[in-house]
Amino acid sequence: MNKVTKPRTQRKFRQNAPLHLRQHFLHAHVSKEIRSSIKKRAVRIRKGDKVKILRGSLKGKEGKIVDVDLIKVKIRIEGITYRKSRGQEILVPLDPSNVIIIEMAERK
Repeated sequence: MNKVTKPRTQRKFRQNAPLHLRQHFLHAHVSKEIRSSIKKRAVRIRKGDKVKILRGSLKGKEGKIVDVDLIKVKIRIEGITYRKSRGQEILVPLDPSNVIIIEMAERK
């Protein structure tokens, strides 16, 4: 990964990172119950995981992950929507660092 500490260089690295490195940005912390069983603090988010939002105006809401966007490094959660001015409902894109995994989907 990148060893530079300048914020400007860090932002540039994240913006220009290739896809095989962007998957590292999609990790999220796991709940204490899961942490004790898998012996890991954070894992990569996958479609089907159940998460709880920890930050922002949607704090406290839970739902299953419907979409993981590797290009924009965002996730979308079932039932977490906002209404556009024309009345269309859109799933809210969230940053993976703002959620905690409370139930994991089946892993291979």
